[in-house]
Amino acid sequence: MNWFIEAIIAGVSAFTATNIDDIVILIFFFSQLNASFRIRHILLGQYLGFTGLLIASLVGFFGGLVIAKTWIGLLGFLPIFLGIRQLIQQDNSEEIPQAVSSEATKPSPLSSLLAPQTYSVAAITFANGGDNIAIYVPLFANSSLPELMVIVSVFIILIGVWCAVAYRLTRYPLIARFLTRFGKRLVPFVLIGLGIFILIDSHSYQLLPLFKSDTTR
Repeated sequence: MNWFIEAIIAGVSAFTATNIDDIVILIFFFSQLNASFRIRHILLGQYLGFTGLLIASLVGFFGGLVIAKTWIGLLGFLPIFLGIRQLIQQDNSEEIPQAVSSEATKPSPLSSLLAPQTYSVAAITFANGGDNIAIYVPLFANSSLPELMVIVSVFIILIGVWCAVAYRLTRYPLIARFLTRFGKRLVPFVLIGLGIFILIDSHSYQLLPLFKSDTTR
């Protein structure tokens, strides 16, 4: 059962590290609600876009079936690199993607899943997920099938939590501003920690000269 707890922790850490900026975008979305742009469009768009990110990242899991886990684990350096890069570039201001068009449209008999507003949210979610794929590929590659199922389940649950938190924060501007300013400062450290976790969990660190045992003596 220890693996179950570790998978939950890995899932929560990976999701949080890669979706802090999504809180800002979601707050922006929820502040744009009107007659033609509804909460259901944001929820469905988030799940649709995130599903695309998960599918793109599953290449890491299938790669893990044919490549030794120890070698794939070296991809753990990627989140470490991203974390260090974010630490260096923290002074750069980040633009929020363009708002979803809120032009009035005629009520459609089609499902909300097919609404253009939903696909607009999904497109922004997917386009903003470059870091997600970079983190999820090595994480999935170093996971067994049961671990992968737990991690993906955690992701699915946290998408709903993320949307609920963002919606509540739109009612508290001071909290939203605080999270936007200080929340992103924690992301680099979470990324670095996640990369170290991947290296240790896959025993990839043993491939590095510093940790190789001296067998010549």
